[in-house]
Amino acid sequence: MSVELLDTPRFHGYRVRRQIDGKTYQEYFSLKEDGRRIRGPKRATIKRKADLRDAELTRRQQQAKDRASKDVEIEGKGRVRGILFRMKTEKSGTRTPVFQIGIMSTLDNKIVNTTVSINLHGLEGAWRKAVDFYIKHKKISKRSKVYRELMAAKPSDADLRRLMARQRGRVRRRR
Repeated sequence: MSVELLDTPRFHGYRVRRQIDGKTYQEYFSLKEDGRRIRGPKRATIKRKADLRDAELTRRQQQAKDRASKDVEIEGKGRVRGILFRMKTEKSGTRTPVFQIGIMSTLDNKIVNTTVSINLHGLEGAWRKAVDFYIKHKKISKRSKVYRELMAAKPSDADLRRLMARQRGRVRRRR
């Protein structure tokens, strides 16, 4: 519930606040009338209005979350929103190519992250593991068209070579 009683020198009343699609909705319900604080049944009526508005915003917030959780953005080879193709620095200082996944899970209702090593699993195997993690938490069927599109978005061997060459170039410049 996002109804909060504010009692400051500038305002006395309820504030309803929710984030929906990155936009903040914030509304105030004053408990002052003619410079005096409202008490009794009138105050209870204002509280109900604030609660009803919060319930409406909660419903809209849940709809927006449901829509966002089903969205899959595929921008091209190796460019899936939520799956990063990058170099990771190990504790030893070694740089290794990985797929890093970070998405809002509809399964756990929280943000989940994992990293899949390309050196350990190979490009094909690492991409499959990354996509499997992704579809599990987005609740996407392996028989769906979206799954086939995700699998087809795998970066190529040339993309991997370019990523590693870029990294070697950065290391040389630092010295």
